Amino acid sequence: MSQVSPTVEGFRAAFRRPSLTFAEIAWRWIIGATTAALFLFYCIEYLDTLPVTNADSALLSTRQPALVGKAIAHILRGSLNRAVLAAVLAALALSLLWVVAASIGRLATVRALLEYFRRDPDYRVSATEKPRPVRALIDLNFLRAALILAMILGFAGAAILVSMVSTKAHPRPGLSFILFVPLALLVCLAGWTLNWWLSLAGIFAVRDGEDALRAVSSAVTLFRERTASVFAVSTWTGLAHLVAFSVATTAVSMPLALVRVAPSRLVIVGIVLITLGYFAVADWLYMARLAGYVCIAEMPDAVVTTSPDPSSAPQGNMLRLDSAVDRDEPILSDIPNLAVET
Repeated sequence: MSQVSPTVEGFRAAFRRPSLTFAEIAWRWIIGATTAALFLFYCIEYLDTLPVTNADSALLSTRQPALVGKAIAHILRGSLNRAVLAAVLAALALSLLWVVAASIGRLATVRALLEYFRRDPDYRVSATEKPRPVRALIDLNFLRAALILAMILGFAGAAILVSMVSTKAHPRPGLSFILFVPLALLVCLAGWTLNWWLSLAGIFAVRDGEDALRAVSSAVTLFRERTASVFAVSTWTGLAHLVAFSVATTAVSMPLALVRVAPSRLVIVGIVLITLGYFAVADWLYMARLAGYVCIAEMPDAVVTTSPDPSSAPQGNMLRLDSAVDRDEPILSDIPNLAVET
């Protein structure tokens, strides 16, 4: 079997199957558009419920920071509970929508990638798929959504912990910030690692029909057995994503530099188009990485064979073989048998 590079195969699959990227973009952008629309309507409805008196309008019209601040504080007084309750309900609804959409989308993309790689006879056909692995995917994505909540609580806990260093009597904001940064980075690292494991486990939930815990165990086993291949796929796709992000940020700075010259609407349209282009490239790179992981999971295991060449045998065995042969035996002698000739 020829050597296979999972990274190259992942990018090749993303090139040859653009429909997979379109499917990934479809469900991701639907969730993003729904979130943006819900946030917009949330802000409009919330602001519409705020009472604004004539005195508040007069203070706002002064454009003095102190008076405007007092007017805004008076307008928002007593409305924080409603805003928080509405935000929590919206977050729960969006989380449920994301769990369902992500499960269905991952089922479709992983099955398509499995069919793509199994056309090559060099790849093995794994265990028989169960007809409905959606439940395991829903469990995994629910854990990913719960992980986001755990990260938020982790940031809150880190903030509370470092606040004990800086008190009203002895304020130390610089020390609090220095202590908060490593704790926040630790929370981000732990959350990113767990999210990566749960994302990788979705492949085995679809391929082998395993439940959530067994899928995570299979993901850990794959990483332990083929660490170099998984690390290579993650590294190259991550570097490509970093390059795409750098190019996108540089491109966005160009319309921003033309704010005073070009119309504001044109600048906004340019920024939106560049942002959408970056998101499309990011989704394509994600599919390339996912295809690389599927390629690693479908690659056959290395077969260890023993060489039939006698030279590969240990010297001790050769000596024992030599000693077991009687060189004086006439049939094995190099000297012609005179008795037979006469």
